[in-house]
Amino acid sequence: MGNLETYQEKADVLIEALPYIQRFNRKIIVVKYGGSAMENPELQKSVIEDVVLLKLVGFKPIIVHGGGKEISRWIKKVGMQPEFVNGLRVTDEATMEIAEMVLNKVNKNLVRMIEELGVHAVGISGKDGGLLKAKKKYSEGRDIGYVGDVETVDTGILQDLLDDDFLPVVCPVGMDEHYNTFNINADDAACAIAKAIKADKLVFLSDVWGVCRNPEDAHSLISELTISEAKDMIADGTISGGMLPKIESCIDAIDNGVNRVHILNGKIPRCLLLEIFSNKGIGTAVMNDHERRYYHEDQ
Repeated sequence: MGNLETYQEKADVLIEALPYIQRFNRKIIVVKYGGSAMENPELQKSVIEDVVLLKLVGFKPIIVHGGGKEISRWIKKVGMQPEFVNGLRVTDEATMEIAEMVLNKVNKNLVRMIEELGVHAVGISGKDGGLLKAKKKYSEGRDIGYVGDVETVDTGILQDLLDDDFLPVVCPVGMDEHYNTFNINADDAACAIAKAIKADKLVFLSDVWGVCRNPEDAHSLISELTISEAKDMIADGTISGGMLPKIESCIDAIDNGVNRVHILNGKIPRCLLLEIFSNKGIGTAVMNDHERRYYHEDQ
């Protein structure tokens, strides 16, 4: 009987996922992939398996990845020292060359992992097809080199790949109007792409659980957060530090047509599946004030 109960529990999990599979069939989901989940081979495999499963049950995923720690490792390898200003990497010409090389290496490794699971993937950078047009970014007026903000997004190449049943994997490098190359923050690139392509969902895989009422206590995690609630938490200081720019990106994405934005701890195996295919989820879903909640604290 023990085995039967286990099988029944598995069946219950599948049934719980059914309405979500129906709701999001053929919908676009942009997954920003970075942080510690990229450093651990087992977690990397888990995330890629999750994304592939999302595709096979009907989603149209797009992965936008970072590679900051790997870039820093290679910079040190060639005898240089990484330099940051207000969390942004100072990127001279030599650093940009290394960053682009490393990001393309990471990109093709992710493509390989997806292909191994039987799904066709195509790795591109923001340069391809004019996907990401960048403009120079300054940090409090300081020139930090080849660091860019996304100015415009041309989704043509992504739409073509999705229509042809490919899974696009994007590294956040773009060009300005003079064809100079710029390194772009992966969170910013994912947000810009999600807005431009009218994604139904944007997911940030990070190193935190999500938004907590008490940042020191993971048990105070908020499963669903409206824009108004988020703004109140920014105003009273509950949301601050590194979470602040993420929540501001969430609000920006939702204001520009993205249905829901999820912040997940990428260090948790199967975090994507647990968040999207279960009633409560394991991260924070940020949504419009008028959106119907799936989970209520009194349930």
